[in-house]
Formats: sequence, C-alpha cells, structure tokens
Amino acid sequence: MAGARPLSFARPRFTRLMSELTDSPAWRALQAQAARLRVRRIAALFADDAQRATRFTAQAAGLYLDYSKQRLDAAAFAGLLELARQQDLGGWIARMFAGERINATEDRAALHVALRAPRTARIAVDGRDVMPAVHAELERVCSFAEQVRDGRVRGLGEAPFTDVLSLGIGGSDAGPRLVCDALAHQADGPRVHFVANVDPAPLARLLRNLDPARTLVVVISKTFTTQETMTNARAARAWLVARLGEAAVARHCAAVSTHLAEVRRFGIGEERIFGFWDWVGGRYSLWSAVGLPIALALGAARFRELLAGAHAMDEHFRCAPFSENLPAILGLLGVWNNNFLGLASQVVIPYAQNLERLLPWLQQLEMESNGKRVDRDGHAVDYATTPALWGDVGTNAQHAFFQMLHQGPAVHALDFILPLAPSDPALAAQHRLLVAHGLAQSAALMRGKSEEEVRAELRSRGIEGAALEAALPHRVFPGDRPSNTLLLPRLDAFHLGALLALYEHRTFVQSVIWNVNAFDQWGVELGKQLAGKVLEALEGRGTPPDPSTANLIERVRDAQAR
Repeated sequence: MAGARPLSFARPRFTRLMSELTDSPAWRALQAQAARLRVRRIAALFADDAQRATRFTAQAAGLYLDYSKQRLDAAAFAGLLELARQQDLGGWIARMFAGERINATEDRAALHVALRAPRTARIAVDGRDVMPAVHAELERVCSFAEQVRDGRVRGLGEAPFTDVLSLGIGGSDAGPRLVCDALAHQADGPRVHFVANVDPAPLARLLRNLDPARTLVVVISKTFTTQETMTNARAARAWLVARLGEAAVARHCAAVSTHLAEVRRFGIGEERIFGFWDWVGGRYSLWSAVGLPIALALGAARFRELLAGAHAMDEHFRCAPFSENLPAILGLLGVWNNNFLGLASQVVIPYAQNLERLLPWLQQLEMESNGKRVDRDGHAVDYATTPALWGDVGTNAQHAFFQMLHQGPAVHALDFILPLAPSDPALAAQHRLLVAHGLAQSAALMRGKSEEEVRAELRSRGIEGAALEAALPHRVFPGDRPSNTLLLPRLDAFHLGALLALYEHRTFVQSVIWNVNAFDQWGVELGKQLAGKVLEALEGRGTPPDPSTANLIERVRDAQAR
C-alpha cells in the first residue's frame, strides 16, 4: 500500500473511560429513546400512528424503502438525524465527493463516485480533474469488450472467444462476479468464469472443460503481485502455453492493473492492460476497469447503465436531506439496531436467486470497511462497530435459518430485497409466489403469533387439555423482529447499480457515525504476511511462528510425505 503509514501491532494510543462519541449529547439522548422503546412492541407503534406504513418510507433511483417495521418512532428518528448532524455527516459526504484524502491511514482519496459520474462532471484530486482520465479508460474498456464480443478481437488461431476466465480475489472478484450472476438473464456475450481461491480445484475443473483456443484470460490485480491471483494466473498461463505456444499469452490474455512493468513481464502488451487509480479501493472497484468481465458478458451499453444507476444513487446521497436519504436512513438504522438496541447481527435476504452473490460482496464491503477497533485518531472505541453480516436468498433461507430468526432468543436486524418484476415474464405467477413469501416473512417476523392465537388454532383442530398445553409453547412466535424492505422495479443493470451504490454509501454513513476509516483494511495484511513464513516452514526453509503452528506443519509434512 504505497504511501501508507507503517503497520503497527501496538495497543491503541490510550483507552479512555468514555469516548467523545458515547459521551456526546446525541448519543446519550438516543440511549434514553432506546430505553423507552425497548418495552414497546412494533405492532403497537402502528396502532399509535395510522400513517406509519407510509410515513417511514423513502425512495430514490427507482428503489423504494419501507422501514416502518423498525422499533422506531418519530422522536427516535429525529434523534438519529441529530446524531448524523453532530458527527458532521454532511461535511464528510462533501469531502468524499470533493476528492479529499479522507482515507487518512493511506493518505488517499476515496473517490469511487467519480467512476460512475458523467463526462460533464468536474471532480478533482489534488486540484487535478480526474474525469478525462476516467472516461478515457472507460472508453478503452468498452471498446475492447465490444471487439471481443463481435469477433474483431480473436485468439491465436483466429477463433472467436466464447469463454472468459476472470482471475482476481476480494474486490477484484466479488463485484464483477456479483454483477455477472445478477444479470445473467441479460448476458449475451462470451461465458465468463470466475476463479478467486488459491485452492487449485476450481481452476483445474474449469481448465479441463475450456477450449484454450477460444478462451480469453483476464487477470485482475492492482499490483500484479497478489499471491492468490498470480498463482492462478501463472497456472492459466502455463495451460495456454502448453496447448497453443508462448505466442498465445499476448493474444489470449488481458490485465487490469496499475503495475505495467509486472504485466509486461507476464507477456501482456500495453494495448491489453487496463488501469485504475490509487483512490479506487478494491471493494469499491467494480465500476472501474475491474468491471471488464461485466462489459464482456453484458456489453458496453449495460455496463454504462450499471454506472448510471450508481450515479443516480450518488446524486441522491449527495443532495437529499437526511430525513429522505436512503443511504443515510439505512446507515442510521444500522447504528440504532447495533449500538442502541443491541441486535445480534445484520441479515440480508434477497428474494432473487440471481442475487446470491450479493452476500459475499456485502460481507467484504461492510466488515472489511468498518470492522475496526480504533477510531480515526487511533483511539480504542468503546462501542460496537460493524456487526456480523450474513444471509442467503429467499426462499432457500426460510428452510435453513429462519427458525432461529423467528424463535431463537437473540434478535437480528433484517433487510429484505425484492425485485418486483420477474426475470422471465413467462414465469410471472411463480414470481408472485416468491414476492408473497418475502412480504409474508417480514410481516410474520414483526407480528409473531401469540399464545392466545396458538391456543385458538389448536382448539380449532380438536386439540385440548394436556396435549394442547404441551404443544402450546413450541408454536408461540414472539415477533417484534425488526426489518427493512427494499423494492426494486426489476433486476436490471440500472437498478442493480443503484442498489450496490446504496449499500456502499450506507457503509460510509456508519463509518462517519462510528468515527472510523471505512477505506483501509490493515486487518487483511497480517495473515498474508504470516502465510509466506508458514509456506517457508512447510518447505523446510523457515521457522514456524508458534508451537501450535509448528505441530500442525509437522502433521501436514508427514501426510504429504506418505
């Protein structure tokens, strides 16, 4: 990480009895609001306010948010807005959009919003307008993708490319993979296959079934030294050379990287190298040349629609008052549930099989960004930062962990995401069933089922006496489980772009409230550093880092020697 401060494993500078945040007026006021609302049922809040179902909603860029099922009323919501003002959320948004170096530990801007801004925008870093370079690189990516798609760019034997092998990890994989999966019903280009894990099994399985003469390999690594990515890249290179000769590397490979010298050493010419900038963080990078696999699979027009949807959400985030601002509302609700109501985790349930890869992308986005133990000044925090984020697609999730969500002792916050139009109009009735399940689950989690309701239900089935009393406690649902519901008109490039930008900005909102840097990820580095030492020890060239690892290494070496 060029320009970054040296990594330190020391304790935070000092631990305060109470931080400025938790001792602040807005924080203390919200603690009082939470104490008041903990004893109120969410259903009772609806009884108090006949307009609640429409009052606690917001919309932007075609997305509609219903947050009326949160344990929240007007006074608590006003307290959250005051917390946002106290923490200078508006100022931080302005600084991010202005290209200031808000990623202080790496001395960088965090300017992914520039990647989806129109050509007419003027966004500067250190006084230099970045938009000409952004759009020049976007043109190169889109032009190359269209030439591959229409057959003008071909392989060594002049066969058109029917398959693309995309090699990256983290943000270089999760974002493009998510978009290609989510919009697979609109894909009309070469088939795109993703490999991230250094485990050789996924790559080996793919290479057995791909035709090297018709395969384009795209290597995505900012430094072109990422261990997992380059291990896979070297294996793919060897596969191409073994079957087509050394000349195949230049014709069958492309790279997304900023390290031109390393890419050239690999054998890829400059016309096949696509770049981005140090102010593009990995988990925010799918909008850059890292999105080349998206453009190859879906075409340049749909890639630009994706960018347009994200930009629409950017403008809403930048301009809308916080009381109507989707990212601000989602972020503040996350803080409310995590820090004031003590909910165990954040669960995201997309009712769309094509959004299955949203969860890994969100996990990296949220937990790598805000999983921090110190604030921007290096002081230990005395409050929770990001909760564990997890989930799965509906209706699969209903038959897995929803039992715990409904009847487990811990309460979890939920986001339901429902595209309203089917990806295949011929299956509209089946899609209505899917939507009905999603809406029903959010209602059931809030309402629950009381002892009186269960008793009446059992009696209607002829169950009485001891049998009824024995069955009763197992069929009661406490309810009062809060959730948000996000509606998308349809799962297309524009609305997917808006959805992803919404969650990016939600993450930033929470980082501002918690006073942490959302754009570094030093916690990723330690394991990488130790992996090299462990590999040396496995190969008999180094010393294990601790006795437990030494014992495990011996067992691994013994097993491999048999």
